[in-house]
Amino acid sequence: MNLLEKAARLRAKKGQSPVSALTAYDYTTARLLDECGLDLILVGDSLGMVVLGFPDTTHVTMEHMLHHTAAVARGAKQALILGDLPIHSYPDPKTALHNSRRLIEAGAQAVKLEGGLEQEAKVRTIVEAGIPVIGHLGMLPQSVKEEGGYKKKGKNQDETQALLIGALALQEAGASAIVLESVLPKAALLLSKSLEIPTIGIGCGEESCDGEIAVITDVIGSYPWFIPPFATPRADVAGEIEKAVQAYLHALKR
Repeated sequence: MNLLEKAARLRAKKGQSPVSALTAYDYTTARLLDECGLDLILVGDSLGMVVLGFPDTTHVTMEHMLHHTAAVARGAKQALILGDLPIHSYPDPKTALHNSRRLIEAGAQAVKLEGGLEQEAKVRTIVEAGIPVIGHLGMLPQSVKEEGGYKKKGKNQDETQALLIGALALQEAGASAIVLESVLPKAALLLSKSLEIPTIGIGCGEESCDGEIAVITDVIGSYPWFIPPFATPRADVAGEIEKAVQAYLHALKR
């Protein structure tokens, strides 16, 4: 099965069953998530914050992404492995294709880039080379400095129409799905109903998209210093680590 055929299985979930997706950045986590039966594992540039300690994703490089993508690929064997193209790695179609191929060689099976209409030619070039692409619309973390922070999208008709135009352009260019981040539920639902490909929401409310993606550290509670308002922690790994280390230190003192 080639990469486009594997990505087509994700596209076929539209209207059938929700797309399940989580991030992973290392072998151990990827293997555990893969054995749970996820549809998609994203090696996201969010690793800049939750793994590398940067203030945002704008510090993440191709070298970071290649290193972590390779680690995830060694652990995940069933889920579609999606690698983020980091900031400055896709300024034009030729460079976008070159760096997409590097991610695929590291173990990714699809790539993701941020932006809509302006990315149409890049998406088309990558897909025509046999590499699946997933788009990313709404709040764009790589543009956080230009936008002056993380802001909700789809607040009015003009914003929603711009998102729809971008989404349709990505679909026409061959994208297999589109991540919608921090898009208001009404706008996200409109996009989901207007597209033939799945939308995968993060911070878009419930039942507004064809699936959901979450950052693994938010889900398991392993990054207690910041929890997004839309995140739902389902465990307290940070607390368990603290208890285990305190027990270890107590045992040493005996």
